[in-house]
Amino acid sequence: MMTTTILVTIVMLLIWKINIIIVLSFLAIFLGIEFVFFSSVLGGVGDGSWIVLVFAVVMFFVMLVWNYGSKLKYETEVKQKLSMDLVRELGPNLGTIRAPGIGLMYNELVKGIPAIFGHFLTTLPAIHSMIIFVCIKYVPVPVVPQGERFLFRRVCPRSYHIFRCIARYGYKDVRKENHQAFEQLLIESLEKFIRREAQERLLESDGDDDTDYEDGCSSTRVLIAPNGSVYSLGVPLLGEYKDTSKPISEASTSEVAKTGHPADSTSDAEQSLERELSFLHKAKESGVVYLLGHGDIRARKDSWFIKKLVINYFYAFLRKNCRRGIANLSVPHSHLMQVGMTYMV
Repeated sequence: MMTTTILVTIVMLLIWKINIIIVLSFLAIFLGIEFVFFSSVLGGVGDGSWIVLVFAVVMFFVMLVWNYGSKLKYETEVKQKLSMDLVRELGPNLGTIRAPGIGLMYNELVKGIPAIFGHFLTTLPAIHSMIIFVCIKYVPVPVVPQGERFLFRRVCPRSYHIFRCIARYGYKDVRKENHQAFEQLLIESLEKFIRREAQERLLESDGDDDTDYEDGCSSTRVLIAPNGSVYSLGVPLLGEYKDTSKPISEASTSEVAKTGHPADSTSDAEQSLERELSFLHKAKESGVVYLLGHGDIRARKDSWFIKKLVINYFYAFLRKNCRRGIANLSVPHSHLMQVGMTYMV
């Protein structure tokens, strides 16, 4: 309680910028009352009040171990994330078979491709045709409107169909939502993102007469949106979901050929947009699967004994007994796919 009062005082001074007299009055009143309680506990240690101190030490130790282990785990995931060069070398099929459907992969990274995704590629015989990395973040506001719940951006060129989704929740939001409602809202938000990106891409092309489509395999154009997100604008290659009544060569060359007329470029952009939206709807109809990667950490053999004890036993026990975030969604077991991976720290 004393620590909380001190931290609130710092917030009042540095962030809220409240009058110094009010801050000192708050500190004197509350810290004085709490110091009386604390001194009474210290004075009665021999009479049994040591139990309160032991309980406080245990709670502090639990929070310290959880914070230390979680920080190590996150730093390791950031260091071992897959490089974009490796993903580009694998190609749009990611070196495996792309099965119809949408795969929602939960992870804590807000940038880059997690290493657990590479473990999925080497473990599973196929991967879904559309992959969405879902990262859940809590923001310091009471409630986040559903229309602003999801933030999207592309992770790879358009032909890879890989997106990043940051799901934002306020501290009063309840995450006990039905998985079907969650999926519907996510797909609708992704469709809005694709439409908005196509409009921005078309405006950029109209504003620059010398702009040409670039090869999506070698390099990609970049668009920075007003919110700071960076969107990859590679050449769309959706040959696997093109209309079977048209030759493949006709569909693939229509994206590269340029006639020089604004009407033709607008028509090409609309056709590209419709193909990507059709790809999204077909993937949604094929089903949504939740890809859960359980990343555990273990101390290296050359680590100190204390580190091994904390990471391999105490933190592992807390991780094993903590409530998973996926438990807040009523997802049937048939829609879940789990792969484990161990990081050596």
